[in-house]
Amino acid sequence: MPDTKIPFYITTAISYPNGRPHIGHAYEAIATDVMARFQRARGRDVRLTTGTDEHGLKMYQTARDQGRPTIELADEMSGYFREMYAKLNISFDHFMRTSDPAHHEASQALWRAMEANGDLYLDRYEGWYSVRDEAFYDESELEGEGEARLSPQGTPVEWTVEESWFFRLSAYQDRLLALYNDNPDFIRPESRRNEVLRFVEGGLKDLSVSRTSFDWGVPVPGSPGHVMYVWVDALTTYMSALGFPDRDGQWGKFWPADIHMIGKDIVRFHTVYWPAFLMSANLPLPKQVFGHGFLLNRGEKMSKSLGNVVDPMELAERFGVDALRYYLLREVSFGQDGSYSAEAIVRTANADLANSFGNLAQRSLSMIFKNLDGKISADYTPAQDDTDLLVDLHAMATERLPREFEQLAFSVGIEDWIRAVFACNQYVDAQAPWALRKTDPERMRAVLMTLFQAVRTLAIAIRPVVPAAADKLLDQMGIAEDARDSAALADTDWFATLAASGFTVGQPVPIFPRLELPEGEGEGEA
Repeated sequence: MPDTKIPFYITTAISYPNGRPHIGHAYEAIATDVMARFQRARGRDVRLTTGTDEHGLKMYQTARDQGRPTIELADEMSGYFREMYAKLNISFDHFMRTSDPAHHEASQALWRAMEANGDLYLDRYEGWYSVRDEAFYDESELEGEGEARLSPQGTPVEWTVEESWFFRLSAYQDRLLALYNDNPDFIRPESRRNEVLRFVEGGLKDLSVSRTSFDWGVPVPGSPGHVMYVWVDALTTYMSALGFPDRDGQWGKFWPADIHMIGKDIVRFHTVYWPAFLMSANLPLPKQVFGHGFLLNRGEKMSKSLGNVVDPMELAERFGVDALRYYLLREVSFGQDGSYSAEAIVRTANADLANSFGNLAQRSLSMIFKNLDGKISADYTPAQDDTDLLVDLHAMATERLPREFEQLAFSVGIEDWIRAVFACNQYVDAQAPWALRKTDPERMRAVLMTLFQAVRTLAIAIRPVVPAAADKLLDQMGIAEDARDSAALADTDWFATLAASGFTVGQPVPIFPRLELPEGEGEGEA
């Protein structure tokens, strides 16, 4: 277990708001939020940064084509991302916009530090540029010929010629390879690390880091007419959100980042360019960059041309925020590509949340309410089955699930949690407290008190994933808001204290309604 006194800093990618947020943005935000909530529950002082990367040629062109100021477009689109984070219950601490003056100051401070190190020089850029990716590509990386050339991401490229500042990326090849070798967890998962290794081993060329063909960006200090290449500007967001260049405040406390959570398509920028910029500026490097996979709609990559781009707000409204959060982390092995569909969300939410955990909580609390007048009591004599169940649940909640979540293996940790739920349901069926009511009321009370404790453990363990539903359940169980974390799981006196308080269980309210698909939808789907 990590030292809980050490602060924890995690970031999402800084989203490019040229369009409204899609399910991929939601997936990344949810995973990052679950990790942040998990670390807070472990007792760590956590900061979660997200935001919007609003500069670059693509935003400029989109606003121009719409006949409006670029900042007006940025304001509107950034607002959609904030709306999504609120809807999905993302507990961010900083929402940083690259158009903020404080961010300009941070980016220019980084630039000056790289310049002072002798790593920036003025030259002429001629090469292939993808407006959609905001990225330069070498001829050898392109696919197709002539006007039909495409980037490795399948986006159009165009030949660009302009004066530019260059960063001496080539000077950092050996230092980057040493970084990857000495810190194998710097890039995860391993498949991403191997891709980056091959790219860097192939040789690095100096990188164009300014543009003169448009003025929507952070001005290059001391170089009129130049704005920073969007990646210098965007990557600095991780530090500007902490108040950089002020090194005494939050930046001094939380930097370097523990995890940059990003999509696999932008791993190169975060694991080659970003550490090289920081090395040049003599600043600490992030501890880990995790490139997660893509979400596929019924196995197909989402695109506007296919008409299968899904609005995460619509999914959350339709199926519930917690059901969506649970499904995405339960069914997709984090780091790999995963597929989803409406019927799969319904199937998983109903099987795990409504039928298994929700039903367990509902019938346990209902039996306490009906058979014991809601009274909680600690003066029962546990049988071996009772003790064994609670010991196993405690190990799941304090050892097994945390071990997997620490490694971002969310689906593995959740699988262990749902097995514990199944074990509790099997316990209920085996003990049959409804029959014990007539034959052995004291044994019935012991079983129901065991179940009360089990449900609390399960709710606290899964709370980072389904925070609203878990809190709704724990409210009904009289568990104080400040007693829903790892420290609470280690408290051996909580049950006796709650019983002594005179708390009684009321008529429980279901926390996970069964979901239904509209008639005819999803028929024939696996």
